[in-house]
Amino acid sequence: MMLTTAVIDRVVAGALAEDAPWGDITSEALIPVEATATAELVAREPGVFSGGDVFAAAFRLTDPTTEIEVRVTDGTAFAPGDVLAVASGPARAVLTAERIGLNFVQRLSGVATLTAAYVAAVEGTGARIVDTRKTTPGLRAFERHAVRSGGGHNHRFSLSDAVMAKDNHLAVLTRAGLSVTEALRVAKTRLPHTMHIEVEVDRLDQLDAVLAAGVGTIMLDNFSLEDLRAGVAHIAGRATVEASGGVSLDTVRAIAETGVDVISVGALTHSARALDLGLDIDIAS
Repeated sequence: MMLTTAVIDRVVAGALAEDAPWGDITSEALIPVEATATAELVAREPGVFSGGDVFAAAFRLTDPTTEIEVRVTDGTAFAPGDVLAVASGPARAVLTAERIGLNFVQRLSGVATLTAAYVAAVEGTGARIVDTRKTTPGLRAFERHAVRSGGGHNHRFSLSDAVMAKDNHLAVLTRAGLSVTEALRVAKTRLPHTMHIEVEVDRLDQLDAVLAAGVGTIMLDNFSLEDLRAGVAHIAGRATVEASGGVSLDTVRAIAETGVDVISVGALTHSARALDLGLDIDIAS
């Protein structure tokens, strides 16, 4: 899992520095140094929670004396009015950290909530909902974690993790005079035996050349439902079948029912709406 404490602290520290590069002058001017505060993270709408450790880090890194209680685990469904976390400590620190903590937990809970809707839509089909590399730059580990919180799964984390030959890669190879099958077989000789190979196709007539190379996964990109069914039948278990393109909450069930193994959904991370979560703060002098 990529969401380690070191990753969280690096990203959250950067966000805090961006938000208060020379301190929080409003809190320092208006709030007595001895004042304390308690802040409750309250749900304003239903959803699925994600980012508890990230939320806590915003307060911990601002002032380590702040006490944070995250009351629900990532992946927990919540209702409006639920108190999801509580932070107590120096009022200046709580006020400084609140926006960064909220920004992250609203974003990640939004991704988790949208993912959960996709997962529910394909329940009983056997298809796995996975994310893509269409993530916010610098926040991939956070957003990938949120997908898992929502019951989804992760695709390759980065370009370094698996071979994924798409149409542009194949076009370059074929212009060099190699057949797709030959090119993929040559690539396999250059790779460790543990490296997974996936190939994207956009027509049914490309399948035999790819299958002949013995790849692990074949992505059927922007196929009609009829062609998805035909592709699954033709591959017949010789590779994992992934569907991509044209996937929405309105279409995902029908795509899953074609028999594909995996459905990749860029919208999980690039189109998720931040949830309405509030931080209710009580300051004591």
